[in-house]
Amino acid sequence: MIQHNFPLLGLNTFNLDYKAKTFISCSSEEELKSILPVTDKTIVLGGGSNFLFCADVVGTVIQPTMGGISVDMAGTDKVIVAAGAGVVWDDLVRWCVENGYHGLESLSDIPGNVGASPVQNIGAYGAEAKDSICKVRAICLANGETREFNNEECHFGYRDSVFKKELKNKYLITKVFFLLSRSFKTDNKYDRLQDEIARFGEINPINIRKAVINIRGKKLPDPKILGNAGSFFKNPVVSSQIAATLLSVYPKMPVYYESDNNKKLSAAWLIDQCGWKGIRVGDAGVHDKQPLVLVNFGKASGMDILNLSEEIRNSVAEKFNVNLEREVEVVL
Repeated sequence: MIQHNFPLLGLNTFNLDYKAKTFISCSSEEELKSILPVTDKTIVLGGGSNFLFCADVVGTVIQPTMGGISVDMAGTDKVIVAAGAGVVWDDLVRWCVENGYHGLESLSDIPGNVGASPVQNIGAYGAEAKDSICKVRAICLANGETREFNNEECHFGYRDSVFKKELKNKYLITKVFFLLSRSFKTDNKYDRLQDEIARFGEINPINIRKAVINIRGKKLPDPKILGNAGSFFKNPVVSSQIAATLLSVYPKMPVYYESDNNKKLSAAWLIDQCGWKGIRVGDAGVHDKQPLVLVNFGKASGMDILNLSEEIRNSVAEKFNVNLEREVEVVL
């Protein structure tokens, strides 16, 4: 379905009132191929939970709405679950947990759609989408050709993939395949969840899901009530030497292992130390419980939120000499 001068207010979780010159919603690969190629500048939009629109889109916005969750292959222990790009991510996680397919439970309650999961390589509590994705099906927007990418070809990184870099807005993901397990094994990645899991009983996928949803509900604002896109910044990765130097000055600074040569810092802690938690500038602000989350209190523009994010980045760079990278995609 092709529409013009289409409002994006209900399609982005910052609740920003901008329009797209052309908007295309496609519920099947055949429907998408029938309107290709698209010659305008193109933006592929999923659930809108990772976008900051700062102006009307003068090109084309395409939103895949392909639905359906199914078992693509089943073995004695391993199972491949396929989900359409338009499936709500948490609906997939809930379906897998309820059917006894394990591997995604730590990623419960993350906003957005399945099609965005490989683009962002979404992650939480020691797990990332790349740990389970075995194949991504996508269509080239230039010629309509279908291509399937295996895990290695997706070039996954920390909140990153080939679909955010070389192939950004060049391919539209239609289906994602996840390699999951019927058996469950405890892992030290659940250490940060242990206290919350204990409230529900033993460590198992059902209780992990409950714990994650509980924790996220306490820390993160509901975008239906308060406009936001979740974590606005990535946790910065620095060399072990830089991390050690910072620790000598700030011994309570959280540091996480990334590799022998690199460590990951807490962006939330850095922002908090710069005094930003709970700060409001007009209708743009920093959430009072989670400084990684920037919010729209109602009438902020995209530029208001972007300018606030730049002030935060500059203050962190000045105090810690650490560069914060945005996780949210900005559309100017």
